Amino acid sequence: MTRVLLVHGAATTARVWDRLIPLLADVDLVVPDRLSSGDLSVELDALRTAADGAVVVGVSGGATLGLALAGASAHLAGAVLHEPAVGSLAPHLLDHVVTGWTLGGVAGFGSALYGPTWDPSMAPADPGAVERDLAMFRRFEPVAPAPGNGRVLVTVGEDSPDLRHAAAEALHERLGVETVTLPDSGHFVQHDNPAALAAVIQSVLEAI
Repeated sequence: MTRVLLVHGAATTARVWDRLIPLLADVDLVVPDRLSSGDLSVELDALRTAADGAVVVGVSGGATLGLALAGASAHLAGAVLHEPAVGSLAPHLLDHVVTGWTLGGVAGFGSALYGPTWDPSMAPADPGAVERDLAMFRRFEPVAPAPGNGRVLVTVGEDSPDLRHAAAEALHERLGVETVTLPDSGHFVQHDNPAALAAVIQSVLEAI
């Protein structure tokens, strides 16, 4: 059975997957709490063993880390990456999140990034984790997935803002990444429409 590694993003913990996990009942899941160190190399090193030979699933910052893992070496069975950061390919993508952080700290950040169904209880206990994550993801620059990885799929929510769709299109046009739109979904898909995310995960698993 192919392992699936679920990687959460900023202002969340492993608990953010609680609505998705029951929909993947027959899947070998690894669901860690990230270090939120603020250092991309440290984050990738912490995930590398679990990611080796696995399908990596990430949303938001977790998708960004999944994209970085896919670009670093050919060791993934596949990946489903929902709305990652894309650096200079869409330089204003995170502007609203930076504003949320500046004006409202963790609460402002989470609301700006995930929308009204996120609440501060979903954030890690250490408020510095969000600040470190934000700085790290703002520095991120994507590269094309390394040859030899399995299917690397970037998803975007049908209901997400135009800038999210433009970011996914830029990944496709500039780096050759496959993209798919998830119906009735926004950025916080694992919470708001986990069935849509589960369906695309299953499609990647079935193709292995």
